[in-house]
Amino acid sequence: MDAMAIDSSVADSEAGEGDSPSPAATASSSTTSSASHPPAALRPSGRAPSGEKAKRIVEAMRMSVARRGTVGSTFDHVSCEAGVSRGLLHYYFGTKERLLLEAVRHDCQLRMEILRDQVSHAASAEDFIDLMAQNLQETVRDDPDFVTLLFELFTLSRRSSDIAAEYAELMRATRRQVAAMLAVGQRERILCLHAEPEVVAETLFSLADGLALRMLAEPDRDFAATVQAGIACARALLTA
Repeated sequence: MDAMAIDSSVADSEAGEGDSPSPAATASSSTTSSASHPPAALRPSGRAPSGEKAKRIVEAMRMSVARRGTVGSTFDHVSCEAGVSRGLLHYYFGTKERLLLEAVRHDCQLRMEILRDQVSHAASAEDFIDLMAQNLQETVRDDPDFVTLLFELFTLSRRSSDIAAEYAELMRATRRQVAAMLAVGQRERILCLHAEPEVVAETLFSLADGLALRMLAEPDRDFAATVQAGIACARALLTA
């Protein structure tokens, strides 16, 4: 029995007796695909480990990509750091690119949930703007790996149409979620949007992404004035 067969047996055991192989794992061996249907290894499998195991896998991938990049982040590295078998990663994700997508998707989902809760308590446009500025600064200071992960996925998307499609869908989903929050703020007369909600959301994301990249590139520079200029731009979009 070869190493992959052993890994697969361990994965079946870890995933739970009676589980059938995920669509991603089954279809990853196929050599055919269409432009409208990305390879199964890049499609959501509909199955993923949950709870503490999922948290360990995602965190291990985040840390590995931040230190080694996607190319250097092998399943061997990630499985060892997550304390799971390599076969389990193959079983659920198929490829490390798929795992990177899931790690970014997981992070974005958590961030959207937190933002939605925070925004629900905003009583004014200034509250909303302060919240965005605070989130940007805290991300750069406390969780720079997320920014690295996001840009690493973007880089991969430039070389793969399949990853590009998944990345674009992730961007659309987060943009629409923030746009929905902005629309609620406008209906409740907390915000006065100067463009359609999705347009404003896209502009705010662009400001935050660009600032985050520059802040990480020059960690010793004082960006206080730059952040204030960004706040002025947001204020022009969100207030009367």
